[in-house]
Amino acid sequence: MGTDTEIFGHLPSGEPVQRLTLKGGGLTASVITWGSVIQDLRLEGHAAPLVLGFEDFESYPAHSSYFGATPGRNANRIGGGRFALEGKAYQLELNENGATHLHGGSDNIGKRNWSIRRQAEDSVTLEITDPDGRAGYPGNCTITCTYTLKPGGTLNVVYETETDAPTLANVCQHSYFNLDGG
Repeated sequence: MGTDTEIFGHLPSGEPVQRLTLKGGGLTASVITWGSVIQDLRLEGHAAPLVLGFEDFESYPAHSSYFGATPGRNANRIGGGRFALEGKAYQLELNENGATHLHGGSDNIGKRNWSIRRQAEDSVTLEITDPDGRAGYPGNCTITCTYTLKPGGTLNVVYETETDAPTLANVCQHSYFNLDGG
């Protein structure tokens, strides 16, 4: 078991994007702080990666595929970008063909750099705060994502959200799995 940390790239602002690699139980998982992305997942004795990912950071913001990312504050689509909560109507940014709100908007948490909150021998916890009003969402929302290697080659992913106002929160893990083994 163990966790290695390295610089994977830099944002245009110069802020580093880190890659954290967890190893244990025959599984190796590499996670980057940008988007809380599972960048690589490998099983001992199997040559091909288990998930699709890019080998360099620059390819992630250049493509909108959400490979391995944590989109949100709300994953998936909201038709018309409208919702009502506790009797109040909200209009979200329409970032998909001007008709729907997709994955939390154009500057969603899957396209921003998260901070490392906790790092242990078999796990890492990343955190980001989505501010009140961003893309039309009410309330400040702090999201954590904990990646943990479990015995038997299992990667456990746990999301938690905390908010200071009623809001929508529906994050997901958006990995594309390599099912053909090549």
